[in-house]
Amino acid sequence: MKILLPNAKELNTNEESQAWQELPDKSHDLLHHFLGMSVEELASFYKLKVDRACLEYDRFKRMEAAQARTYEALLLYDGLMYRYMKRRNLTSAEGEYWTEHVRIATGFYGLIKPFKLICPHRLDFQGKLDLGGQTLKQYWRKDYDKELEDTDIVLSLLSSEFEQVFSPKLQEKMTKIIFMEDQQGHYKIHSTISKKGRGRLVSLMAEKNILTLEQIKELVFDGFSYLPEKSSTNKLVFVRNSENR
Repeated sequence: MKILLPNAKELNTNEESQAWQELPDKSHDLLHHFLGMSVEELASFYKLKVDRACLEYDRFKRMEAAQARTYEALLLYDGLMYRYMKRRNLTSAEGEYWTEHVRIATGFYGLIKPFKLICPHRLDFQGKLDLGGQTLKQYWRKDYDKELEDTDIVLSLLSSEFEQVFSPKLQEKMTKIIFMEDQQGHYKIHSTISKKGRGRLVSLMAEKNILTLEQIKELVFDGFSYLPEKSSTNKLVFVRNSENR
């Protein structure tokens, strides 16, 4: 089983940092692509103000100089989903579960293990890049697919933006987890409760060493429970009543 998580724009650099780690070849090539852009071009690419784009450019320059500090990906990413995970004081069994079964989808490092040391950066798959005639999704597709080629169960907590990095064949293999709220018989998806649910689900799976879809269906947490009538072969839906907020 592999559980796929998206990265996050929010970063927590107050965590304990480590020394510079040499970049993988494909990340190194991306670095030089970005260093060839002006700050104004970066601002346009990121859809940021120029002063904010300067921070991203400075981050790339520190990488070029091998001066950038590194952080465990699981602790560096600090979006709402990550803040609802148990990320500290893990048991050895929980740590092994995260390492074996969880992968984080990134645009700069590829598909990585949660404790990989990475540099602070900002890159998703929404901006348009021309990488020798390839988009960023095409640039990473073979690497993403290779990571999952021998995996029997692929559990996706990704948005469609991240899922589209994988080939159609791998996308068909994925089982999506959907979180909904029951508002007096009307089932709705809310971004906030979905992100919280994803974080709690992954932590609970690590705690209980969940390895099958049937085991996932039995989980009850934070008012969420599996709803078979809304689920399908490649989609598991968890619902909670709005009164359980």
